[in-house]
Amino acid sequence: MSAALEQLRYTAEDYLTLERSAFTKSEFHNGEIYAMTGASRKHNLITVNIAGELRNQLKKRPCEAYINDMRVKAAEAHSYHYPDIAVVCGAPQFEDTYFDTLINPTLLIEVLSPSTEAYDRGGKFAHYRKIASLREYLLISQDQASIEHYLRQGDVWILSEALGLEASMSLESINCYLSLREVYDKVLDDDGDNKP
Repeated sequence: MSAALEQLRYTAEDYLTLERSAFTKSEFHNGEIYAMTGASRKHNLITVNIAGELRNQLKKRPCEAYINDMRVKAAEAHSYHYPDIAVVCGAPQFEDTYFDTLINPTLLIEVLSPSTEAYDRGGKFAHYRKIASLREYLLISQDQASIEHYLRQGDVWILSEALGLEASMSLESINCYLSLREVYDKVLDDDGDNKP
């Protein structure tokens, strides 16, 4: 997340009005709007790889996966975010008739970037945890075969990890799995080193 645009306070309605007519994306938290930066090649490849895997596994099931541009509202946190991937199982619910702001995600995935990693782990995850429907949160490394998986069990979030290209991660809430070899296709070589 970059610096707040000016030092004005905005309502959620102000933010949505501005955002829906903007050329670039911004996130919103507690009255402040934050401009988003672009993603790297590796970030994009990882996101597309995961989306492709999920699309194949969710076919003919009552789940939908969205990539990059589906805004998610964390109402209790007074925030709006653009996760790299959002999945909803069951009927998707939206904030209004624009159908561009999901309010009931089941799974959210963020691909970590140097500029956003601390926020994705901290403040953003704190906002996401306030979404009652959210069951799982994944943090995906760009530089090594590593997935951090947070699973909600009641009021507690349980952490598990998958490390290395031979590992896989089960996504309990949507009955899917991710092979790290597929997640890092064209990103890491067979030894787990960065490809050029």
